[in-house]
Amino acid sequence: MNETAIQLYSWPTPNGQKIHIMLEECGLAYEAHPVDIGKGDQFKPEFLAISPNNKIPAIVDPDGPGNRPLALFESGAILAYLAEKTGKFLPEAERYQVLAWLFFQVGGVGPMLGQAHHFVHYANEKIPYAIDRYSREANRLYGVMDKRLAGSAFIAGGEYTIADIAIWPWTLSTDRQGVNIDDYPNVKRWQAEIGERPAVQRGMQLFAEHRHELTDEEKKLLFANEKR
Repeated sequence: MNETAIQLYSWPTPNGQKIHIMLEECGLAYEAHPVDIGKGDQFKPEFLAISPNNKIPAIVDPDGPGNRPLALFESGAILAYLAEKTGKFLPEAERYQVLAWLFFQVGGVGPMLGQAHHFVHYANEKIPYAIDRYSREANRLYGVMDKRLAGSAFIAGGEYTIADIAIWPWTLSTDRQGVNIDDYPNVKRWQAEIGERPAVQRGMQLFAEHRHELTDEEKKLLFANEKR
């Protein structure tokens, strides 16, 4: 193990991909450890010691504040930490706009698009009320982003920031969210431009070989037995 590298514990989901991309964008040395959430790795004591909410991603930075090791969970917090550590993607002039849009992702885009994805694609029982409820909310959120991007190159303003990094991976599965991306041309433009960034492409390749359709056993573990 590289004693100075950030230790990354993650899986190829949107929340994990945010951090994969950020580490690549910042050019930080890191070592990646897969946490197979379909097999229950997130419930292992050694992972819970880092991420007590049994969710990926998590990091351990051996060179944290005060030159002391720092273990950190929650993807939004990790993005903010890495931005402040490196001085990148959190410009002082737009700091609070960036944080506002970061929290928009953490509190809205992630939970609501995740629920839409679940009820549209994963749920064994197709519940019309749930599908309609979350697909409508997903489309409302895309509308908010599309309006913002009509007058702004990036989500928080004129610069590429952690707000873009946080939101972008969530926009890659619109067909499973009840969303037609063609209805949101500004989001579509922004999505394509960010996807061309080399660091984004590298980040998306991390653990990509593990992506697959969930088996019934994996669904049971993830969706029916999350409390341990």
